[in-house]
Amino acid sequence: MYKILIVDDEEMLLQMLKYQFEGANYEVFTAENADEVLKKLQKTPDIILLDINMPEINGLQLCTMIREYVSVPIIFLTARADEGDKVKGLLVGGDDYITKPFSMDELFARVAAHLRREERCRNRTQILFEKKGLVIDYENRKSYINHNPVEFSNKEFEIIHLLSMNPGQIFDRDRIYEIIWGIDGYGDSNVVKEHIRKIRTKLSEYTDEVYIETVWGVGYLSLIHISEPTRLDVIS
Repeated sequence: MYKILIVDDEEMLLQMLKYQFEGANYEVFTAENADEVLKKLQKTPDIILLDINMPEINGLQLCTMIREYVSVPIIFLTARADEGDKVKGLLVGGDDYITKPFSMDELFARVAAHLRREERCRNRTQILFEKKGLVIDYENRKSYINHNPVEFSNKEFEIIHLLSMNPGQIFDRDRIYEIIWGIDGYGDSNVVKEHIRKIRTKLSEYTDEVYIETVWGVGYLSLIHISEPTRLDVIS
């Protein structure tokens, strides 16, 4: 049984979501403020739904605090449609967002997709790749540039995995979104552009090497070339 933490200051919405997810066989924890959230993290939820418009400490600030303790997927619940707010949510560690009002079918689909991705990550066999100072440890979900650890969010790491395992193949933003987020037809593929920007920014702190190339008008191309991967594969 998956465990889900739902964070919202609207009691009626909170109780409705609790009822719906319990009916779908989830173990549900709820919280209405930051103090309750930090206590409920001890329950080790598998995924978190987090409202942006929280009192005192808003959802964006709260997401930053949560990320100090857990790395599980965080889906923002937001009444805001402004792209700037969505980008801010991704920058502070969110993985996805859904705009209120939303359908339960869509919310269930998003939650299930994120949980499937996490399950596949846990079951992944050990593969270690190296290219021009970049080391990717897929089993432990860690990356290094010239021996310096680079911290990537869940979705950033998934993008790196997708591109690095498909050298020479160009992926457009819609296709990346469909594969990584696991939902066809929902959401905004513009989040991919922001994630790619963040990946490049983090890598550029330690190297001038280019690992992801933009093919203008088409998509993104990995410059991390991989040949015949095995359980442990090191590339020179």
